Formats: sequence, C-alpha cells, structure tokens
Amino acid sequence: MKRFFLFLILVSGINFSFAQEDTELYIHDEEEADKKEFTPYNEIGADLHFSAGSFGGTGGIGLKFGVVRNKYISFGPSARYHYSFYKQYGLTGSYSVYGGGAFIHGRFFNYLFVGFEFELLSNPYNYANGIVSAKRTWAPTGLLGFGFSHAFGEEQNFRLNAGIMYDLINSSNSPFRPGYFMKKENGTLIPLIYRIAFFFKL
Repeated sequence: MKRFFLFLILVSGINFSFAQEDTELYIHDEEEADKKEFTPYNEIGADLHFSAGSFGGTGGIGLKFGVVRNKYISFGPSARYHYSFYKQYGLTGSYSVYGGGAFIHGRFFNYLFVGFEFELLSNPYNYANGIVSAKRTWAPTGLLGFGFSHAFGEEQNFRLNAGIMYDLINSSNSPFRPGYFMKKENGTLIPLIYRIAFFFKL
C-alpha cells in the first residue's frame, strides 16, 4: 500500500511538472504571438468632397500619409486641393483652394476613431461678401471629431473612416463653411461637417 501511495505521489509530481512546463510554454507562445501580431506600416488616405447647386459647385480631395507604429495611432502630414466654380449676379468664374497640415487619429476596437486634423488653406473666396479676390488669404482649420473606423480584409489593407468633425477654429474664410450642416436657432452655422475617408496600407 505504501508503495502504491508513493507511486501515485511520484506520478502526480511528474504530471504537475509537465503541466507547469506546458503552461509556461503556452504563455511564452502567446507573448510571442502578441509581439508578432502587429507590424508597423505606412498608409495613404483620401477624403473626397463634391457639392453643386444653382450658383456653382466644388470638388476636391484631401490626402494623408499615415505613419502607423502601433495598432492604436496613425499620424502624419496632409495636403488638400479644392476646385470651385460659381455663377451668380451675372458673373461666372472659378478658383482653387490648396494647402496642407497634419493629422493624428486614435483607433479603438477596429470600430471607432477619434481624431484631430489641422490644415492651413489658401483661399481667394470671401464668404462674407461672395467675392473672389486676387489676393489670397490663409484660413486655418482645426477639425476635432470621432466616428466609425474599420479595417477590411484578412491583411486589413483597406480602412474606412466615417465620422463628424467640429472645426475648433471656425475661420470666417474656411473652405469647409459651405459644408456646415447644422444651425443654431438664430441661424448661425455650427461648424460641423461630415467626413468620409479611405485608407490603403502601403
């Protein structure tokens, strides 16, 4: 009987030792997998804009070069170009808006983003009097917002962002002003715009 109990203790000890080694190996493998799970990469992003009406229209593109060094943050420089045409008061013409800046986006759970985008844009159009001036002015914009963000595909090579951005600066000459979609009771525009962007992994 004593030999039997000694045999059970010996077998239990061996099993515990192997189980502990297996657990340690499993944890080690998980840690290694976590380390290899994310590989830093760069991406190119674009948001498109188009609107038209009885008095003209505008179309443009904003480009972003994103540096992604962890799964939660993308940041980098941006550039923007808009082309607009108008027809009012018997006058017709066109003008362009261009400039650049920088952005930073936080991405969470592969479904949510929070971001800030700053751009300095050269704009000849005066929204106060509707006149295109020969002298350009620089309009700063500071968009803070959030929305849906999801990467598609097994390699997650394509990402869609769709959200609402609030212009903290709200410059009187901002080219985003025609896109403001909300008003206060007194008719004052609230500097909120929709923003849909596409990102492609490089």
